[in-house]
Amino acid sequence: MIDLKQYGYIESDPPTDGLIPGRVTEVQRDQYTVITEHGEVSAVLKGAFHHNAQAREDFPCVGDFVLLQYNESGVSLITKLLSRRSKFSRADFSGHAVGYAKTILEQVVAANFDYVFIVTSLNQDFKVSRILRYLTQARQSGGQPVVVLTKADLAEDFDMQLLKVKQAAPGVPVHAVSAHTGFGLEALNGYLQPRKTVVFLGMSGVGKSSLLNTLMEQEVMAVKSIREDDSRGRHTTTHRQLFMLPCGAMVIDTPGMRELGLFAVDEGISAGFADVEELITQCRFSDCRHQTEPGCAILSALTNASLPRERWELYLAQRRENKYVEDKSAFMREREAFAKSIAKFSKEYNKHGRRMNGK
Repeated sequence: MIDLKQYGYIESDPPTDGLIPGRVTEVQRDQYTVITEHGEVSAVLKGAFHHNAQAREDFPCVGDFVLLQYNESGVSLITKLLSRRSKFSRADFSGHAVGYAKTILEQVVAANFDYVFIVTSLNQDFKVSRILRYLTQARQSGGQPVVVLTKADLAEDFDMQLLKVKQAAPGVPVHAVSAHTGFGLEALNGYLQPRKTVVFLGMSGVGKSSLLNTLMEQEVMAVKSIREDDSRGRHTTTHRQLFMLPCGAMVIDTPGMRELGLFAVDEGISAGFADVEELITQCRFSDCRHQTEPGCAILSALTNASLPRERWELYLAQRRENKYVEDKSAFMREREAFAKSIAKFSKEYNKHGRRMNGK
């Protein structure tokens, strides 16, 4: 028998009706792998689950705790998604660029983690602005963000990159590591503790798979070379999966993201740009647009360089994107509610109206 507490399970109410708890360790399309007291089992969602779920984010993802009807000789049925203590989401623009999306949905990447490792490499694709986007969403997730700069063995001098990240994200732990030489890995031990879960996030080719292989002390993920011209790689991880490390910690590995779409990140933006929003409160006018108004604290800070223009523009960009996603999502919810009301009216009319008309 497996002790599910080793996988971070905390029992609130004992399961009833013969159900047992489990944690989702892998999802491939409609097929789930779940670790239970009986070991790993294959599972699918019970039919009623599809009818009761309000939106796609209500479906289980890797890291979720669920209740299921256990079938010792076949496929088990997931009947309920247990409450999440943390989740990392992204905006799914349904294959369209921001500004042209027909629909925007919340895509939950991982759940029930303690730390978010934002992984990026110390090569020519290194961008502080991209790290800050991940940090904004990570702060919204409920987990503690940690920046991990990989491939330190390939960088002659990475002190400047470390300094840039620390200045842009004060208070966030930043570590430079090398999966090949082992440099800096001991600094990660404080996070990789038994029963703790870490989610790896980052673009393709940043070294997530190499880092996971090193931590697992065996090759569990294939590693592909990156392109020499821009230091970018192809997807190595094709689906999300939870791994139990030898030390007792767990890692959720995710496919590389070409671009992270921010989703519902008001609190994340405020936390990441607290200095900017503090300046805004100091403007003479409460409706200051920070363009030509007298007494604008933002314009003053930009003039004396106490607020870097790049940071201000990044703040504005994230606010604009978040507002677009919120407005688009609200519109989609209203349209869906309207469609449901029309369908309900039509159903009631067909049921009662025709009878009144003698049809």
